[in-house]
Amino acid sequence: MYNKRSVFIAACIGIAFFGVAFIVMGGVLPALTQKYDLNSIEAASLVTFLPIGILLGSLVFGPVVDRYGYRSLLIVSIAVEVAGLCGLSFFDHRTLLRFCIFLIGWGGGMLNGSTNALVADISDDRNRSSRLSILGACYGVGALLIPVLLASLSRRFSYETILLGCAVILLLSIVYFAAIRFPRPSCTQGIPVRQMFGLVRQPLILMLSLFLFFQSGLEGLFNNWTTTYLAATGTALSAERIVFSLTFVILGMTLMRLALSKLLGMFPHFRILTASSLLTILGLLLLKYATGYGMVAIALFCCGAGLAAGFPVIIGLIGSLYRDIPGSAIGFALFIALSGNSLLNYLIGFTTELFGIGSFPFSLIIILLLQSVILFKEKRIINTNS
Repeated sequence: MYNKRSVFIAACIGIAFFGVAFIVMGGVLPALTQKYDLNSIEAASLVTFLPIGILLGSLVFGPVVDRYGYRSLLIVSIAVEVAGLCGLSFFDHRTLLRFCIFLIGWGGGMLNGSTNALVADISDDRNRSSRLSILGACYGVGALLIPVLLASLSRRFSYETILLGCAVILLLSIVYFAAIRFPRPSCTQGIPVRQMFGLVRQPLILMLSLFLFFQSGLEGLFNNWTTTYLAATGTALSAERIVFSLTFVILGMTLMRLALSKLLGMFPHFRILTASSLLTILGLLLLKYATGYGMVAIALFCCGAGLAAGFPVIIGLIGSLYRDIPGSAIGFALFIALSGNSLLNYLIGFTTELFGIGSFPFSLIIILLLQSVILFKEKRIINTNS
């Protein structure tokens, strides 16, 4: 029999390392650009391989954990991410660099999906979303780790050395994963490929996945476009402050997810999701009319806090509705969600080209309103399972 606390700690470790994988390229891209004299197109082509890897990892993990369990996949995911980090430190060939970046994304994508499925699997309906909120907060810790390490250590160590240090820490987690027991596989007769493809014909999970499509897109848009918006709209902030302002989004999300671990047990989940959308809209309006660094920080903190509830609540709901194949169902939803990250980034690029970068906050408000349509359509299901 497995110990739930030990398994939950393992999931928190894994999701923190996904945070490392998700943010690492943004942290080291300037150094890579300078080292290899990359132009903007070459730099963008490098970054592209990270979300491709994350998408593939999110798609393949589900049937594997449903058939073979969590321990093996967590260990393999860590090993793949470590291989990518080491390759990024040692190799100079650009094709190999692209492959290493893909490996970081692939390992991170498998960690993201498997840890969410693991927490959903070991939790009951009463505390599933609360535990997923704590899990999401651990992602924020991992995401903050890379910029903090690079900012504090880059004067004494190269980025290659810092990445190797991160790889050593990741490897140590394998010892912990190997030492504890995990839940048994939910499907012992074979990989549930047919059930996974059957999800495509189920309207409920498609609607919930579409909600996460918008959610993931919103989170990605804040990470990728906020600095461009602040630099172009005359907020009179220095370049250093503009880059640092992104930490307020992550900080707001991390602290709110810690608070949600309590709030989700006290209030209906539909009400929390509605309040979260309103808080994000408030943050966007403050961002639109911000005139100084303090107001920008408050606006981005509100946006991060408002975005905090989406993934824990909906992933928890999917885990509750699809107990027989939790890994496959959550993997299917995460694949659609992460597709939104890429597609909505292209859409916003097209929108800002037509209407100017000043339209950025209003474009995000429109996405939030579209997401709210799904929220109200599935109100009964959300309330019934909260």
